[in-house]
Amino acid sequence: MTSIIHSITVDTRDSYEIASWWSKVLGLPLHPDDNPGDPESLIEMPNGIRYLFINVPEGKDLKNRLHLDLQPTDATRDEEVERLVGIGATVFDDQRRPDGTGWVTLRDPEGNEFCVERSAAERAATS
Repeated sequence: MTSIIHSITVDTRDSYEIASWWSKVLGLPLHPDDNPGDPESLIEMPNGIRYLFINVPEGKDLKNRLHLDLQPTDATRDEEVERLVGIGATVFDDQRRPDGTGWVTLRDPEGNEFCVERSAAERAATS
């Protein structure tokens, strides 16, 4: 027997607000049934995996044990980092190297870490 990943779930203080932010990041809509004040909000990704945000009473205190690695599809890594900071992300750990390799770890508006890697075109240009 095996399992598949059905949902990636994020604990949050305001599911609708943070799901709306991630909707901008991913360029995907919130589920049509989601509304402000709902205890959970959902983004359905094209690959079938669901990105689910659920309200919890406690705040985030420690580093994530699991995080997303994003790869821009139509921009460079640096352009995507600039875009995400412009909509509310903060830089947490900048691992960009002088040769153009590396990644940037950001935090979303609720402090959840995620990374932005180089685009496929950037990787191909340096291989």
